[in-house]
Amino acid sequence: MSERVVVDLRSDTVTQPTPEMRRAMVEAAVGDDSREGDPTAERLEAMAAALTGHEAALFCTSGTMGNLVAVMTHLRPGEEVIAERDAHFLRFEAGGCTAVAGAIPRTIAGKAGRMALDEIEANLQPGSRHRPNTALIAVENTHNCAGGTCLDPEYMQGLWALAAGRGLAVHLDGARLFNAAVALGVPPSSLAQGCDSVMVDLSKGLCAPYGSLLCGGAEFVARARTMRQRLGGGVRQIGHMAAAGIVALESMIDRLEEDHGNARRLAEGIHRVRPDIIDLDLVQTNIALLDTRPLGLGAAELVGRLEGRGVRGGAMGEHLLRFVTHREITGEGVDAAIEVIAQVFPAAG
Repeated sequence: MSERVVVDLRSDTVTQPTPEMRRAMVEAAVGDDSREGDPTAERLEAMAAALTGHEAALFCTSGTMGNLVAVMTHLRPGEEVIAERDAHFLRFEAGGCTAVAGAIPRTIAGKAGRMALDEIEANLQPGSRHRPNTALIAVENTHNCAGGTCLDPEYMQGLWALAAGRGLAVHLDGARLFNAAVALGVPPSSLAQGCDSVMVDLSKGLCAPYGSLLCGGAEFVARARTMRQRLGGGVRQIGHMAAAGIVALESMIDRLEEDHGNARRLAEGIHRVRPDIIDLDLVQTNIALLDTRPLGLGAAELVGRLEGRGVRGGAMGEHLLRFVTHREITGEGVDAAIEVIAQVFPAAG
């Protein structure tokens, strides 16, 4: 790669902790979380529960762990979970849903990451001696593989009503829930409070170095704590890491709007270069997805060409290229990236 790095758009997970986070980590009050409890972790858990409209929360090492603990807590092995076909927890979390939790995914192709409620209802199974029963519906907000698209409060309310009417639990993979809330101009609780569980990630756009929170009712979280222990997630003086999460929740949510503006700036610049490879309607938060098929090139090849000129992106599939904006991306960096993209991408025929 060129020594001149214009901009790193691979993911918002590349963000570094802020100076305030580093200080908070050094100075954190700590205790044994697996014994008497860690006071800093407990404060973080209470904050996350309040933000999402739940009674309690559990600090987990990662979003993958938070989602897996949720599935293990909601389901018995052999029961079904309904999820969107390209859900992150099915595509990118090492198959833990089935390999560890024993859940059977039943997938529905969504539109911009959104499963139609009538299709969800049509796919519910009561179970029998021969067929597994549906026990959980999982949704993702924002939806990574759809390009950071949002599920709005109206959709969530319809989903909660459907699930309640059939006695089903709802889990929300809210790794980027705060992006959705900022983009929609609503409190996070309006997107999460009716879910039986919700996982929010601290280490993406919120810039913390570590961790996620699994939120839900007090009884659910108590059972989830046991599942976390089963996975080896029982921790000791976790307050050093939790302290960074507190700073993230206190000071990093509102600034996500800046990331969204830079993603729109990037998307519009790419659209000017090649309008046939990007759908601007899908650029709702901090992710821009490009369909490389009209270019006659695979995503991995384009990633290599861009990286040679100092712009880093990620191949999400054979012909799907992803750019993600975050705190360390400036408007000037976006403009520089657009200039490189214009040089690298073949002109329209």
